[in-house]
Amino acid sequence: MKGILNKKIYELTIKNSKFIGIIVPIKSKEDIRERLNELKTEYKNATHYCYAFTLINDKGFSDDGEPNKTAGIPILNVIEGNDLVNVLIVVIRYFGGIKLGPGGLIRAYSQTTKAIINKSTLIDLINGLEASITFDYSKEKEINYLLKNSIIKNKDYEQNCTYIIETTKEILDSISNLVTINYVNEKIIPKLN
Repeated sequence: MKGILNKKIYELTIKNSKFIGIIVPIKSKEDIRERLNELKTEYKNATHYCYAFTLINDKGFSDDGEPNKTAGIPILNVIEGNDLVNVLIVVIRYFGGIKLGPGGLIRAYSQTTKAIINKSTLIDLINGLEASITFDYSKEKEINYLLKNSIIKNKDYEQNCTYIIETTKEILDSISNLVTINYVNEKIIPKLN
């Protein structure tokens, strides 16, 4: 399973139609709505805003007025073929006056999607955990060492040390006798070394 680091854009012209592929990392369906609204504002007057997305437990697509199954499904097929999760790919089309036909549309949307994925920096993802842990200051050096292959998202120093971390179940289990675990949520995280 793979994800992407950041937004990328790729542009392709086929028979006077401009196809603009945009890939963005997402975490929820709310992210999809927000990104689509932003893109519709940024790329005004486009003919179509076709897209597909994959989340860890969901996926979807839209042909946005293109003939049925000629845009959204080809985009989704390329995303799934690359084992990507938590991504949204939008292919914006400005119609150039020449009809491409169903086969031509499928090729155009697939080609744009492949190109934008190839341009992206892919990262390996794993099923992990986000957790909040609290411990005594005297254990900080040891905890930092044990978390060397984890992501420490936040450190709070009050009466005790409190960290928000992204890690694996194995690492969290290995420190459980040294810390108080305040909460744990399952989360897709970058693969840790």
